[in-house]
Amino acid sequence: MRVELEFDLKAVLRWLLAVLLVWAALGKIANLQEFHANVAAYRLPLPAAMIRLAVMVVPWLELLCGVLLVAGTMRRAALLCTVGLCAIFVLATGQAWARGLEISCGCFKLDFLGEGAAKQVLESVQFAFGRAVLLLAAAVWLLRSRPVSMATVAG
Repeated sequence: MRVELEFDLKAVLRWLLAVLLVWAALGKIANLQEFHANVAAYRLPLPAAMIRLAVMVVPWLELLCGVLLVAGTMRRAALLCTVGLCAIFVLATGQAWARGLEISCGCFKLDFLGEGAAKQVLESVQFAFGRAVLLLAAAVWLLRSRPVSMATVAG
């Protein structure tokens, strides 16, 4: 029974990562200027050209990783890329939180929540940091876990 639960947990985590990556990517791709403004708000010590390059590349990497995780193809490569993206998100949100920046993380489109307290909490840099840490941990765990063979499940 334990093996079946672990197998299901892996699938759920992989799908959760995939859905979040695709959701984040589509919101950014739909409005790159807004995403650029969100990234600029982090006040990262990077050249402007590098920020612009990241704004153009990151959403497409998120989308590609999400699609590959859903499809189940090139899973290891998608997880490696996801680990890298999540590590960058942890660093970016962590430094913003440590510096006391009161910014929206800019990761997800949450307009459907209105302008209430829930949206403010979910878009806060503190929540974004915690979410990024959890997603990084999930991606690392999936990357490090062994594939379950049918013989293991049956036996």
